[in-house]
Amino acid sequence: MKLASLKNDTRDGRLVVVSKDLAWCADASHVAPTLQAALDDWERAEPALRTLADELEREAIPRERFHEHEALSPLPRAYQWADGSAYVNHVELVRKARGAELPDSFWEDPLMYQGGSDSFLAPRDPIPLADDSWGCDFEAEVAVITGDGPQGLTPEEAKSKIRLIMIVNDVSLRGLIPAELAKGFGFFQSKPPSAFSPVAVTPDELGEAWDGGKIHLPLRSTLNGERFGEPDCHVDMTFDFPRLVSHVAKSRPLTAGTIVGSGTVSNKLDDGPGKPVSEGGKGYSCIAEIRMIETIYDGEPKTRFMTPGDTIRIEMTDAEGRSIFGAIEQDVVRYER
Repeated sequence: MKLASLKNDTRDGRLVVVSKDLAWCADASHVAPTLQAALDDWERAEPALRTLADELEREAIPRERFHEHEALSPLPRAYQWADGSAYVNHVELVRKARGAELPDSFWEDPLMYQGGSDSFLAPRDPIPLADDSWGCDFEAEVAVITGDGPQGLTPEEAKSKIRLIMIVNDVSLRGLIPAELAKGFGFFQSKPPSAFSPVAVTPDELGEAWDGGKIHLPLRSTLNGERFGEPDCHVDMTFDFPRLVSHVAKSRPLTAGTIVGSGTVSNKLDDGPGKPVSEGGKGYSCIAEIRMIETIYDGEPKTRFMTPGDTIRIEMTDAEGRSIFGAIEQDVVRYER
């Protein structure tokens, strides 16, 4: 089942079910007005939404064309957005570039920060940038949306709380990060609104590509029309999603509509840093990673961060080449108040 939130005159959009080929949608507001409302009442809403999705596939109900440009992020705002760093290769490169060792604990306990969830960009919204020196970067990730759960969930219990899956552009302002981390209190100004895919899908929609904790497909990033990265999501993922969700719920209850991100998808190559796609590698899911590798090997970064006029596209396709979530495609523009 695929769900989306279409733009209307409210902040949270109008809930629709979307056909498997992303061509059509059907209004679902009689089941739940918004996706958050459906998640709040999932035991009742899910069967009704699945019936609607089946009727849409059979063309048995009124339908309308689904246009990705008309979609908000599935949850235009959320009660919680917690982004992990499940790909320790990415963290290791960040630290290596600045000459810091990776603590052993990073392989046993996930890194995670709580991001701003009051407002997300739509998947085709521009990324506003006020100052080029802020170092605008994309981060291609996968995320899950959870249901309710008690504090102290085990990873096995957390698996059953995963309701929906999306892809993400976790926008980062790299030039603001060092000063914020130096304060010892985490990200804030360096993490502007993220954008999520046009649709969110139930895990069964992925078929054999979903093993209960990881997606066995590549996540592709295209920067200014050039392939930038296509790492495999299941490779080098140190912490799977049940482990990440369990981490969120260690000391607090899990709330329906919580979004948990994987962090930047990152693959090694022959036990070393990944190579660009043009050199036969899997490339990168953010600009910072190739800059780290350039620093390690050449002493300084060469690849610039995004500036107004640049375009980033993030998408995942199935084994037959069909888009699963729709595409995140965003232009960087100059912010004007």
